[in-house]
Amino acid sequence: MNILEVRDLRVYYQTIKGEVKALDGATFSVAEGEIMGLAGESGCGKSTLGRSLVLLKPPMKYVDGKVFLEGEPLPIWDREKMNAFRFAKVSLIPQYAMNALNPTKKIKRIFADILASRGIRLKQVLSELNWRFELVELPLEVLKMYPIELSGGMKQRVVMVLSTLLNPSLLIADEVTSALDVSTQKAVAKMLVEFRDQRFVKALIVITHDISLLYQIADTILVMYAGKFAEKGGTEEIISDPKHPYTRLLISSLPKIGVRYMETKLRGIPGHPPSLLEPPGGCRFRERCPEAFEKCGEEPPFITLDSTGRQVACWLITGNHD
Repeated sequence: MNILEVRDLRVYYQTIKGEVKALDGATFSVAEGEIMGLAGESGCGKSTLGRSLVLLKPPMKYVDGKVFLEGEPLPIWDREKMNAFRFAKVSLIPQYAMNALNPTKKIKRIFADILASRGIRLKQVLSELNWRFELVELPLEVLKMYPIELSGGMKQRVVMVLSTLLNPSLLIADEVTSALDVSTQKAVAKMLVEFRDQRFVKALIVITHDISLLYQIADTILVMYAGKFAEKGGTEEIISDPKHPYTRLLISSLPKIGVRYMETKLRGIPGHPPSLLEPPGGCRFRERCPEAFEKCGEEPPFITLDSTGRQVACWLITGNHD
């Protein structure tokens, strides 16, 4: 069963220069129990996709497409109607979550206010809250503290508990390990898997530029580039046998264990992503792609390759070239 189904979703940004086509025709699904990683360079549309499924506000603009959560239409274009779904059905751990807490309120008051906005009293869920604090290794004394009294990792875990307290069907985690030390990153990643295993959530989308993180926790990986999807598949398949040239370059830029980079320099992807004010026709990666050819002037379809559900948008792979 699919928890989330997205069909041809288009979300742009309104600017004085025109519309930035940040998410331009997204079609994908996330199955029950699945942790899907969403990867790509900064500015490729990952966070736009995540935020649009929870809180779409200016300058973001819904243009087209349909979203279904457990078979029910999700009215992402209507902020008021989405109030009934936020936290209870779909929830977001925002980027830089450690800065998302109101500094003037104690943690207990922050929880109470969020719950009250959903018609729930803190006393009704206090035992569950206490248990979840224990699960993420936070002392209950944290409830009596202000955010400024907590470390970055502690604030991150508070937001994780807050975002999942009502057991949403879908949890979107946006760059949740950014600005954390390595040991805390590992702990946070483990907690995301634990939330799924404990059935606090039915499915997760983990947004990150760090493919090595996804290799540890994700079941599938969806790769984005310039507002479009490049490739999706099982994590092991994507890492060991990337099909799209962009995915191959992303993975080849990761540091490898045992390699001395004093002798062998890390190599990035030459060039820059195109402007999404006026995105180029055809494959959006073609100007940076070392394997581009004439057919790439036409936009490649995002097609399924085999029974495993592997998908890719590349004329080289689909064989539809002259």
